[in-house]
Amino acid sequence: FGPAEQTADNLTTYRQVCRQVGREFGLFPCFMPKPFMGVSANGCHHNISLWQNDVNMFLPESDDARLPSKTGLHAIGGVLAHLRALTAITAPTVNSYRRFADAGFWAPIFADWGFQNRTTALRVSAPGRFEYRSVDSAVNPYLSLAGLLAAMRDGLDQSLDPGPPEEGNIYEAIEAGKSVERIPATLGEALDALEADPIIRAALPGEMLDVFLHYKRDEWERFIGTVTDWDIKEYLDILP
Repeated sequence: FGPAEQTADNLTTYRQVCRQVGREFGLFPCFMPKPFMGVSANGCHHNISLWQNDVNMFLPESDDARLPSKTGLHAIGGVLAHLRALTAITAPTVNSYRRFADAGFWAPIFADWGFQNRTTALRVSAPGRFEYRSVDSAVNPYLSLAGLLAAMRDGLDQSLDPGPPEEGNIYEAIEAGKSVERIPATLGEALDALEADPIIRAALPGEMLDVFLHYKRDEWERFIGTVTDWDIKEYLDILP
């Protein structure tokens, strides 16, 4: 791990090498986010810290060794504020949303944060860094890191407060009355959120945003225009 560009290069190279080694051994390394229901999916959680002059700007400033610095909290606030738009980039396929739908396997669907809390979209995984968890194995790391940097910068510019950390199970907290924004449930909903968010849109400069939206809208429209095996099984002999 290292700077964003190096880490994106390393991940991209790893996936190519992994697939080739698999071929040589007669195996199939799979980067589909959710190939099977009822078991854990392929995530690609991003562990992030911010550095300035060789100093980790996320490190705690108080007696609470778990609590990030103000810089860290504002960065987390920025990611939470833009989480719905970020989801289009970090969960970029129709299949990505199967991962979120299959509850009970630690795929976070609520825009909250906590300490070592795997039910929230962000968790402080160690002093000086946090883990962004609403991302899967189909992600383009160059785009995801660009989007996350833009969200964190906005959090710093606006001193966004992420609110208090969620100490318990987020699902139980919501049942008890806590109000928390949900991430998009489908790729189409996520693309709508991306188009409505100028901060994350700007993270994909030039024609990149237009090309990304073109191909992803096409992917979503082809999906909703397809009759699947589920449709046939569910509705073929329907008698209203």
